[in-house]
Amino acid sequence: MTRSRQSLSEQDQRKISRLVAQAGQMLLQHGAESTLVADISRRIGVACGADNVETSLSASSLVITTVVQEHCMTTTRRCPDRGINMRVITEIQRVCIMTEKGLFDVSSAHEKLKNISLARYNRWLVVFMIGLSCACFSSLAGGDWPVFMITFLASSVGMIIRQEIAHRHFNPLLNFGITAFVTTLISGQAIVFQVGDQPFLAMASSVLMLVPGFPLINAIADMIKGYINMGIARWTMASLLTLATSIGIVGAMNALGVWGWVN
Repeated sequence: MTRSRQSLSEQDQRKISRLVAQAGQMLLQHGAESTLVADISRRIGVACGADNVETSLSASSLVITTVVQEHCMTTTRRCPDRGINMRVITEIQRVCIMTEKGLFDVSSAHEKLKNISLARYNRWLVVFMIGLSCACFSSLAGGDWPVFMITFLASSVGMIIRQEIAHRHFNPLLNFGITAFVTTLISGQAIVFQVGDQPFLAMASSVLMLVPGFPLINAIADMIKGYINMGIARWTMASLLTLATSIGIVGAMNALGVWGWVN
């Protein structure tokens, strides 16, 4: 059950601060928008007995301050990117709701957060679905079956390359650049060998998997809701990812001597 605010000791407040910081850190690491991070952090803190929780966010860290009977306690956490994972965010929201209902205390909520699984979809299922989605885009744009098949092949191989580079913890900019280069090299063969009736569609569609849609949406949401610095930081990172992708595409087109959809 939720502790009475009057009975909270300094040790109790320290535990609450650590719990709130852990929840906020995990939310920020896995792609939650800033408003959600601040709201969940405050709700968990208040549910555990704090009078208020103040949150300050930056691109790679957060600062949490819990207030109990005008006594403030502040803690800071680094938040290195762990990749977008909405399952983790959903599980943290569930822990927050259960804590508000009095079903979890500080210790059990902390244990639940620690045991949240980072399970992801099977990598080969992701490869197949990415290849299929990019191929479907080429078909919607007017491509025939040969264009559909080479788009599927190029985007699937590109996704495998992206997964392998990410698994080895290389810089995301390098990851996007190399993935775009390899994907365009493969799809560019449609123009070299005149595969299908509109081979340039394969080059345009196969790299759509590299569009940083989620970071851009979060960036806009943050700026609209008042988190200007976070929005600018996320927008800048999404723009750099787009630039790295463009460099990879242009490099591959130069290597093949083709200019795809520019013609």
